[in-house]
Amino acid sequence: MEHVEELWPGGFRLISDDRHFKLGTDSAMLAAFPALSAGCRVCDLGCGTGVLPILMSARCPDLRIDGIDIQESALSLAARNIALNGLADSVRLIRADLRNPEELPEAGSYDLAVSNPPYFPKNSGFSKAEDTIAEARDDRSCTVTEVCAAASRLVRWGGRFAVVFRPERLVDLFWAMRLHGIEPKRLRMVRHRSGGPVSLILAEGRRGGKPGLKLERDLVLLHPDGTETDEVKAIYRRKQN
Repeated sequence: MEHVEELWPGGFRLISDDRHFKLGTDSAMLAAFPALSAGCRVCDLGCGTGVLPILMSARCPDLRIDGIDIQESALSLAARNIALNGLADSVRLIRADLRNPEELPEAGSYDLAVSNPPYFPKNSGFSKAEDTIAEARDDRSCTVTEVCAAASRLVRWGGRFAVVFRPERLVDLFWAMRLHGIEPKRLRMVRHRSGGPVSLILAEGRRGGKPGLKLERDLVLLHPDGTETDEVKAIYRRKQN
């Protein structure tokens, strides 16, 4: 079943479908994480229904974004979302397998790659269903190492790769980034409450970068009383007190 939701009052809208992932905390936090500037060339690796291109376009309207995905049904919905929000001139969708360089755009075409990749290894027990959500949730179609390989190929020398991932797989992520010449440069932990367990990590690396990792302050979602922090309200463009 499809639903249309307004991402913030008077803002962009998103058509969601029960067959695909809806807007979640991970995508919202990732869209707000990397620095953006007018004219920046961005690729979203595994763009799904177009959430990241839409959220990043809201932050910086003058981006040039390519969304790449292998799922035809997800790209079809992404095309509708892009059209719904008047972004057809700045967002292009490409059906391709990230594991196949011959299907990808020209090497070094982008300043920034972003990805909300599958979190779990295949057959890990977290995702067993043979459907589109399962394919996006575990790495049966593309591992984090293969995502990093695609990012390294597509961003220019000195270009950046920003990703959201599970904290328990941080070592896997950093190993894969370094394997493909992307040096981890920024790391930010996401917690539901201050002092609570880490629920997500946000990481950014630079292709050909020198060693040196900056651990940034935590991104805390909720105050002790359960209300949203000001930073989360700003990310979601909610009215602040």
